[in-house]
Amino acid sequence: MNKFFKGLLVLGGVLAVVVLAAAGGGYAASEKVIRAKLSIPAERIAIPTDSLSIERGKHFAIAVGKCVDCHGDDLGGAVIVDSPPMGRFAGANLTRGRGGIGAQLKDEDYVRAIRHGVARDGHKIVIMPSEAYNHLSPEDLGAIIAYVKQVPPVEREFIAPTFGPVARGLIATGKAPLFMADHIDHSKPAVAAPMAGPTAEYGKYLANAGGCTGCHGPTLSGGKIAQGDPSWPPAANLTPTGLKGYTEETFMKALRTGIRPSGVAINPVMPWKRAGEMTDDEIRAVWAYLQTVPPKEFGNH
Repeated sequence: MNKFFKGLLVLGGVLAVVVLAAAGGGYAASEKVIRAKLSIPAERIAIPTDSLSIERGKHFAIAVGKCVDCHGDDLGGAVIVDSPPMGRFAGANLTRGRGGIGAQLKDEDYVRAIRHGVARDGHKIVIMPSEAYNHLSPEDLGAIIAYVKQVPPVEREFIAPTFGPVARGLIATGKAPLFMADHIDHSKPAVAAPMAGPTAEYGKYLANAGGCTGCHGPTLSGGKIAQGDPSWPPAANLTPTGLKGYTEETFMKALRTGIRPSGVAINPVMPWKRAGEMTDDEIRAVWAYLQTVPPKEFGNH
């Protein structure tokens, strides 16, 4: 998500500035979206306390959800975007240290933020990939919350978001998903995860919760990343058409080393280092799932 939203600076800049220059209501339109609040009923799930569940939550937060990309390795918060045209956005300090929000949150607040992209006061959280996390099972979400609640406190002040002209233009014109809360079916009930194992069913669950479609498209056929930096390479075709040169073994090796079977390095825009921290069975599951998706020509979203 970090690199994805940085890329919006380049693609959206000209459009946003033109729009705002042409329409004096651009600021007001964006402000309305930014300030809008959503009422999400409290949703209570079981939060485990045993060490195995907490370790699983840590694994999901790093390898599947990639929470650390925006909140920092210590979950003490990190700057995601810092550019005057776009603004300044940072992942919150999730710990109980000074500047953190951990001590203020109830269990249902975590659920609301992660699954729905909505803070406890109802405002929408900027750059929160809840469209993916909405797929998490109650058990896995509970494990993630259990892990987050027990990380050591970090003293790092919260950086409130600021919205520059590019961000406001993108928001006003609906050209950027800065608030995924606006794109989620909040009435959709959480469902149990399939049984963990190297199966296509479980691989689909991991791919959805991990947000693969965010870059590779709804059909996973790849192509130019929607609203990404024009300098980025296109996302790979992950359907059987695009993976003809791969085997399960070379697919796993690519995620672990960042090198394709052809010997070409995978661009770091693809978070292969985090994905490579999935277990062998999890990677096998994702591979099995990708073999079941309909073959598509490259870029046929």
